[in-house]
Amino acid sequence: MPLLEICCYGIDCAVTAQLAGADRLELCSAPKEGGLTPSAGVLRKVKERVSIPVHPIIRPRGGDFCYTDAEFETMLEDIAFVRELGYPGLVIGMLDGEGHVDVSRMKRVMEQAKGMAVTFHRAFDMCHNPHQALEQLTDLGVARILTSGQQQNAELGLSLLRELKQHSRAPIIMAGAGVRLSNLKKFVDQGIDEMHSSAGQTVPSPMRYRKAGVSMSADAEADEFNRYCVDGDVVAAMKAVLVAGKTAA
Repeated sequence: MPLLEICCYGIDCAVTAQLAGADRLELCSAPKEGGLTPSAGVLRKVKERVSIPVHPIIRPRGGDFCYTDAEFETMLEDIAFVRELGYPGLVIGMLDGEGHVDVSRMKRVMEQAKGMAVTFHRAFDMCHNPHQALEQLTDLGVARILTSGQQQNAELGLSLLRELKQHSRAPIIMAGAGVRLSNLKKFVDQGIDEMHSSAGQTVPSPMRYRKAGVSMSADAEADEFNRYCVDGDVVAAMKAVLVAGKTAA
């Protein structure tokens, strides 16, 4: 049966996703940055309270995936920490200045993450040659590639997703970006084995007093009295679609 991975920003989201039937979680912070490395406290608490597989993202900042030496050393330290905590896998990705997989650094990542399942994230969608990248990541021993098929969303990238799956000698091709309940069956019908979704909703802050004219965000348009949460009903509905598809098959 196709597997459902839910992207979670914090412990409450992780617990909700698990209770709703998610198969695996990607654990991140900073949704507006597209996902950054979770804090030590979050990593510890999620490990205590969540029993399904959780793969933390290792990403020190937003923006591109070409890192300085100091950033890369920080990433290696974070990998060592999540491995020490007993996480079974992690999510990471890095490119060189020409848009190719940074093979030399990824070799060090794989050494540091020995025994863990490594997912190469959507840095793949920014790389120059996806077929070359697939071969390089296969040789590195990466477990899976999270990709939208190099399009803005995975539905638009279905053609490349299908092609990558057909040519992959080992890594699982996991569809991500815009995978939701309304289009989930399209990915199932194309034989995609794993789906990655935020299955999220925006919920209002519980604060009744709201100070006017002061913001903690550099974005003047940001609404700081709403936050992202996993929608457990949506996760359960997505899982039901996958179960129904398996039963029908």
